[in-house]
Amino acid sequence: MSSLSTAQLILNVSQHYTIYVGFIILFSGILGHIANIFVFTHLTIFRKIPSVFYIIAESILDLLQLMIIFTTSIVVNGFDYDLAQTSLVWCKLKPFLTQSITLISFNIICFAAIDQYLSTSVYPFLRQKSTIKIAKILTTIAIIFWILHATLTMFLYEIQSKYGCNIYDHNFRNYVTYFYYIILIGILPITISTFFSILAYRNVRRIVRRQMPIRRRKLDQQLTAMILVRVGFFVIMSLPYLLQRIYTFSTLTYDNDVISRAILQLITAITVSLFNLNYAGSFYLFLISSTRFRRQVKHFFINKYWRMYCRQGIRQNQVAVSGHCFASEFDLQHIQ
Repeated sequence: MSSLSTAQLILNVSQHYTIYVGFIILFSGILGHIANIFVFTHLTIFRKIPSVFYIIAESILDLLQLMIIFTTSIVVNGFDYDLAQTSLVWCKLKPFLTQSITLISFNIICFAAIDQYLSTSVYPFLRQKSTIKIAKILTTIAIIFWILHATLTMFLYEIQSKYGCNIYDHNFRNYVTYFYYIILIGILPITISTFFSILAYRNVRRIVRRQMPIRRRKLDQQLTAMILVRVGFFVIMSLPYLLQRIYTFSTLTYDNDVISRAILQLITAITVSLFNLNYAGSFYLFLISSTRFRRQVKHFFINKYWRMYCRQGIRQNQVAVSGHCFASEFDLQHIQ
């Protein structure tokens, strides 16, 4: 088999992998985040809890990431059509959206870990720092700051004949390679989220000694386990992508070896898909990490569809069915 045919085979594998895995991540992620938003906003036990506010905010941002950025990635890598190579507007807008949404989302993961540490602390003055008001202020500041930060990309991305839509300013390319990827979406969020989630886990281990309601104790244990698993998944899925992007930006040249180029494209497709699992997997991670959350999800959706069935029964004057409806609602409150 010649090198050209081998390279074409690798490219075909990369293309099919991107299409099939991409659509699985896309649809499962959208469904998962919609479920997250519904469950966390409708169950009364989660209301006015700052870490839950961060989870909801992250789900909204991840939905935007999946529907806007990730769909274009599937089109580029799976169907070999990149609008950014022909449209200067999209060439500038795509990195702006990618950077701003990614940094805000990662910031919120850190905020959630920090808040869970504060809310489970043995020190009252630290627990007082865990409030919805502070969560909203921090989220607003993060959104404004990272949007302003990302506006720089709209001025420095260009379309040129040799490499297409890319960064051609040497200083900014070094900034993206060695600060944006290594620090902003690498070392900084990974270190902060890991450090505070471990501290929160240690707090929860000691929580039995504190005089507090059992319901609150169980909720703290549940949220800490969910956030700890979320942070661990974030770290594992991010590292391969970060290494690949650093290599790509630091070596902005084309290798004449067609097999090497094809292998690099396949590796890129795999690392990108792993990284994008960050934007799709939170709901399923919560299900895996918390038995209590599985019960809450089950009862929430059963209750929701049960009420729809009850309304149909009421319209048909079936009084007995409506009575069962109230019983189901009581069961849902009880499981909380």
